[in-house]
Amino acid sequence: MSIKSLVSSIAVSAACFLPAHAASFAELASKDTPQRHNQLVEQARKEGSLTLYTSIPSKDMAVLAADFEKRYGVRVNVWRASTLKVVQRLVAEHKANQWNFDVVDISSPELEALYREDLLQEVDSKLHAALLEDAMPSHRGWAPQFITLFVQAYNTNAIKKEDLPKTYADLRDPKWKGLLGVEASDGDWYCGQIEHLGQEQGKQLFDDIVKTNKWSVRSGHSLLANMVVSGEVPIGLTTYSYMIDQAKRQGAPVDWFAIDPIIARTNGIAVSRQPANPHAALLFYEYMISDAQPLILKMDYYSPVKKLASSPKGASIRFVDPLTDRAEIERCNQAFMELNRLSN
Repeated sequence: MSIKSLVSSIAVSAACFLPAHAASFAELASKDTPQRHNQLVEQARKEGSLTLYTSIPSKDMAVLAADFEKRYGVRVNVWRASTLKVVQRLVAEHKANQWNFDVVDISSPELEALYREDLLQEVDSKLHAALLEDAMPSHRGWAPQFITLFVQAYNTNAIKKEDLPKTYADLRDPKWKGLLGVEASDGDWYCGQIEHLGQEQGKQLFDDIVKTNKWSVRSGHSLLANMVVSGEVPIGLTTYSYMIDQAKRQGAPVDWFAIDPIIARTNGIAVSRQPANPHAALLFYEYMISDAQPLILKMDYYSPVKKLASSPKGASIRFVDPLTDRAEIERCNQAFMELNRLSN
C-alpha cells in the first residue's frame, strides 16, 4: 500500500473525539511565553518520559535521546522504522482510536500529509525564527530538524575524481554504461531535476541516459550507499550525503560530489495533537530544533538553523516542496518508476 493510500485512510479516524485536555494542550503549544520553557522542564520531569516514532537511524537517535535525557532527566522511548512503516503504524492506531505517540520525526512530505489530516499540533516557538524560511511551513504544524541532500557518490577505487561527470548531460556518454545506480523511490529527486532542466529537455535527457547506459535500481538508501562502498555500484546518483560522509569517516573508499543543483528534502519534527506527555513532547520538539543541532552537524547532517547552514561544496540547493499536492507527488513517483523500468 502506498503512503498516499495510508494517509488517506487516516481521515476516517482523525475526526475521533478529542478529550477536553486536548484544548488545554493546544493553548500551551500556541503561546510561547517567557515562562514556558521552565514550565515545560518542570512538568516534563514529572511526566518522566515521552514516546517518539522516528525514521532517524538508530545509532544517531541513540545519541540524541541520551543527550536529551542527560539534560532534562526525561526518558525518550523510541520506536524506529522507515517513514512508510511509521505512517502505517499511525494509521493502525487511529483506526483503533489510539494516540500512542507524543512526537513523530519523519520526512517532511509525510509530516505535511499527517498535518493535513489533523493529527499534528501547531506550535508557536520563538526558535522558529532561527530556521531557514524555505524549510519552515507557515502553518507551524511541524518544523525541520535536518536537511537531507541527494548527492552523487562514487567509489574512489573504481572512479578517479578527475573523471567524474560535471553535468547530467555528461552521463549520456557510453563510458558510464553499467556504472550508475539510483534508489527506487526517489521520484522527488527526479522531478526536481526535471523542473530545473525544463520538462521536455529534462525528460529527454534522463531517457537518453537510461536507454544508453542503464542504471541499477536499489531499494533503500542504506543499500545504495553500501553498494557504492563495495564498488558494485561505482556511482550512486541519489545517495544521501550524510551516509557517504559517515562511511568515508570510517575508512570506506567513497566520497561524494554534486551535480548542480542539489535536490534537498527536510526531515521534520512534530507533536501529536493528543500526547500522553504534553510537556515532554513540546520540550523534545524545541530541543531538536535548537540544542540538538550541534550534535546533528557532527553526524554529517545539514542543519536548517540559519547560522549553522552551509552551501555544500559550492552547489545550490533546491528544496522539495512538502506542500506539493499528493497527486503531483504520486505523478512524480510514477514517472520515476517508468524511467527505472527502462533499465530492465
